[in-house]
Amino acid sequence: MTASGDHSSLTADDVARVDAHLAPTDRLLETAYPGDDGSRQPIHTVYVPGHRYDPELAARWGADAAAAVAEAGGTATLCAQLGLSDVLIEQIAPLVDAKLATEPIEDLRIDFEDGFGDQGEREEDAAAVAAAENVATALATGRATPFVGIRFKCFEEATRHRGLATLDRFVTTLAQAGPLPDGLVLTLPKVTTVDQVTAMVEVCERLEGALGLDAGRLRFEVQMETPQLILAADGTVPIAQLLHRAQGRITSLHYGTYDYSAALQIAAEYQSMEHPAADYAKQVMQVAVAETGVRLSDGSTNIIPVGEPGDVLSAWRLHARLVRRSLERGFYQGWDLHAAQLPTRFIASYAFYRQGFAAAASRLDNYLHHADAGIMDEPATARALARFVLRGQQCGAVTSSEIQDAAGITTRELTQLAHPKLSPTPQ
Repeated sequence: MTASGDHSSLTADDVARVDAHLAPTDRLLETAYPGDDGSRQPIHTVYVPGHRYDPELAARWGADAAAAVAEAGGTATLCAQLGLSDVLIEQIAPLVDAKLATEPIEDLRIDFEDGFGDQGEREEDAAAVAAAENVATALATGRATPFVGIRFKCFEEATRHRGLATLDRFVTTLAQAGPLPDGLVLTLPKVTTVDQVTAMVEVCERLEGALGLDAGRLRFEVQMETPQLILAADGTVPIAQLLHRAQGRITSLHYGTYDYSAALQIAAEYQSMEHPAADYAKQVMQVAVAETGVRLSDGSTNIIPVGEPGDVLSAWRLHARLVRRSLERGFYQGWDLHAAQLPTRFIASYAFYRQGFAAAASRLDNYLHHADAGIMDEPATARALARFVLRGQQCGAVTSSEIQDAAGITTRELTQLAHPKLSPTPQ
């Protein structure tokens, strides 16, 4: 019986026992589910064959993209053909033109896998070294893309040694040229087992030790291109396991449209980012990465805007629709395979954020300032709204001043609301 006036029954020892019981859960949530770090995520990845990269490539792609749009009547005309309103066209067209002129490629992957093929040991060795030297030159001369790296051949037995040799030559050459770029990305393709990921962790550790790099400096993305990552022979889901076996080194999971579709025996005509089989795989990926801090990227479409004007417009409309579809489903990054896909990548992305900006900013304003409104948002929804607006700001669709005017919040405050686990940083 509790004493008169005492409204509690649990003792300090009772609470301590609960703490002890849940200590493993606390550690798991802290280490395995740290949440997103709030840093910029590129909205696309461009893949180019390893032997075709040079420091001028991004500028050439931007010029080629601008030329393709100009031939079709200009960015405003293309926006109209994609169904954008006059207001959106006025807002977006100048942003896209500026993007193509100043930062046409956000994330560049120099490809030594499918895009390079088997050109012989000597040729690939030389190309890997040349690629690293060209990246170093681009960095030194201000021509590097914000994110850059290589995709090497996979860790299956037939290509393992070749992939390791290329990875070694590229990273070693780049490290010898100076500090590694902050946006360095290494891509491990065609992963089928968790063991391939843990092997990649070991390789990163060995390279760091040999090159005098800080522990954990080398991180990598995993391409989800095989059904074995969705469902293993023992009935488990390896895509979830590998995230927690990589010691925090995995930055993102990228869906591979065509390898995955082919493995499921889907006819070539129907292989697509929007096939039901693709959606299922990507939903599994999405659940697996939730709150881990690992990002997601959708795949690509191989329908390229080239040829007759009607075919070009049809391909642009398809690409813009697929980009929008991915964004609506929480995939904020995708692959682009050709310079002519850049305009619709940026148009569709900017339209997505600008169309949703006014409502999101208004709801944030109401939430932050406790205004009476028709929608009562909870903290989780407020975080989602903040993340949406922050992504729009990071990709250039909206400006910090627009956010301040519409939501009454600074970029620092917006970031803290979007990612509350982050330590506050000076404004």
